[in-house]
Amino acid sequence: MLSRVPIWGLVISLSLLTFAILLFTTLYTSQDSELFTVLDSHILGLLKFTLYQAFLSTVLSLLVGVLLAWALAHQSRFRGRSLLVALFSSSLVLPTLIVVFGLIGIFGRNGYLNQLSLFLFDHSFGSYIYGLVGILLAHVYLNASFASRALLHSFESIPKEKYKLAKSLNFSVFERFWYVEYPALKSTLLSIGATIFLLCFTSFAVVLLLGGSPSYNTLEVAIYEAVKLDFDIGMALKLALIQLSISAVLVLLSSGFKTDVANLKTSHTLIPWREPKILRVLQWCIIGVFTLFFLLPLLVIVLDGVGTDFGRLLQEPLFIKSFITSLSLATVSSIVTVIIALLISHARVSLTLSTRLANKPFVRVLDGMVAFSGNLYLAIPSLVLGLGFFLMYQNAEGSEIVWASVALLTANVLMSLPFALSVLTPAMHKTAQRYDKLAFSLGLSGWRRWTMVEYPYLKASLGYVFALAFCFSLGDLGIIALFGSEDFMTLPWYLYQLMGSYRTTDAAGVALVMLMLVLAVFMVIPRVLRGKM
Repeated sequence: MLSRVPIWGLVISLSLLTFAILLFTTLYTSQDSELFTVLDSHILGLLKFTLYQAFLSTVLSLLVGVLLAWALAHQSRFRGRSLLVALFSSSLVLPTLIVVFGLIGIFGRNGYLNQLSLFLFDHSFGSYIYGLVGILLAHVYLNASFASRALLHSFESIPKEKYKLAKSLNFSVFERFWYVEYPALKSTLLSIGATIFLLCFTSFAVVLLLGGSPSYNTLEVAIYEAVKLDFDIGMALKLALIQLSISAVLVLLSSGFKTDVANLKTSHTLIPWREPKILRVLQWCIIGVFTLFFLLPLLVIVLDGVGTDFGRLLQEPLFIKSFITSLSLATVSSIVTVIIALLISHARVSLTLSTRLANKPFVRVLDGMVAFSGNLYLAIPSLVLGLGFFLMYQNAEGSEIVWASVALLTANVLMSLPFALSVLTPAMHKTAQRYDKLAFSLGLSGWRRWTMVEYPYLKASLGYVFALAFCFSLGDLGIIALFGSEDFMTLPWYLYQLMGSYRTTDAAGVALVMLMLVLAVFMVIPRVLRGKM
């Protein structure tokens, strides 16, 4: 039985929790003044707006996600549907910076929509993209398609017999949704809603670029400004500890929800009757409008990017340096993420299966500890993590580039880990349930069991996790915002510098390179490991 104890998974989880405690201790002991004694109107305003925009973003993302998933579930037989669903799934890995760049290209003062309005009606919409509208627009873009993908799987898991019963009872569309479809969506809505709220609560790049003024700042952006612009470490620490405390509470409250963003193929629910015409028109309108909303910013990046002088851009030293740094960090981060995710998933499977350790004392406590360690990034936002490393660097000797590299690698791994675990843990659990008794009876363990039992069933998921972690790492603008300089630069930081200096043509070229790289990795690597190329 001792051989079934997931030693390495428990060691990794304990190490992650120890790191979290060390980070919190570093932040708390560096705080000179009392944390909660002075919560002035400025800090309360930041907190209120951070919660307000996260709440609105979550509600709008879920509303759009439910409508899109409902429309796709009931229009399941059109050509290109699978490609469209896969494209919506890619929103999870699109770098936030290039999404914002594309949205500005569409909805900005000089964007295509404003130029078209001026040409046709001699009317300008102004700069409405900057402020709460732009923040909500970007969050809905990034999160609604992610929500729709998970909700679509819930729609298509509803047995066809329930639809037949609803038809025989002459249910209206609303009654069918409320009594048949909503019960299947409820648990997914809770888990996806909690995830989206946490992502929007800790959003950095979107608010930094689209906030437009201090009145639309969130805690993350305020931490960045306190460190980089005001050099007020005390204020940054106070804000970081407030955000860390709230995020940790939110993660603990949502830890009981089951999130499913696994790499699963949906199966069409073929309802043997045609929907009313007006309903089909509505569903097609929803699909068409959201498809345009999703594709147009990407198309703008391509159209603006192809006009870049790539012969000159690709030879610029800063581009070359940022490109090599980004690829190196993303590759290492992806490999480490896959290894840690496998070990933690193995630990969770061992602690929850009755054929292993589920009946042992204190197992539920250990399982909760392991689960929480895998979701640390949601409790420790990137800017808070970066501030902790920044303070460690100031109090210790060593190269800034080394500290920055370690900070970025740590953040990238922690950022990818929750999504990696949501893919690998269910797959490993299903494999263990199916083959544990046979493997134990044959004496299969260690490397032999991995190569003969687990790997053949996990290789597609491993490719998906590697691609996911690679794309997350490639597009992150969090910690590099604190450590970025001409000596240490990544592609997102280089793109941000180009946008800040109004070199829009070069910025469009870099955005196009990042977009092509992300889409290529996300589409090619999983197919290679599935053996389809």
